[in-house]
Amino acid sequence: MPKTSKDMVAEADATVPRISGAEAKAMLGKPGVVFVDLREPAEIAASGKVPGALAIPRGLLEFRADREAATPDPALTGAKTVVLYCASGGRAALAGKTLQELGYGDVKNLARFQDWVEAGGEAEKG
Repeated sequence: MPKTSKDMVAEADATVPRISGAEAKAMLGKPGVVFVDLREPAEIAASGKVPGALAIPRGLLEFRADREAATPDPALTGAKTVVLYCASGGRAALAGKTLQELGYGDVKNLARFQDWVEAGGEAEKG
């Protein structure tokens, strides 16, 4: 039987640790920690993003995260810890599993941008 997207997100959630908004706030600005907003540009424009977060839509992540790709993002490829988030947590979970498959060792799933906001995190204009 084929997998569903729900199955795929559940598998990713089992391998990529989720963190709370408060835990994410404590990580912001620490050396080697990079936040990645996986939402589309219109979503970021509407609500803002975590200050300093890289805005990499989910559909482009593999091409920016792969050190051997034609368009790697040096800020991402040089990260020691990557904190991912999106609107509902699904894209962040799937992206986290992908980064693990690409060799990233410390990947965290903040899940929703709203979790950041609810923890008192500031939003930078997108």
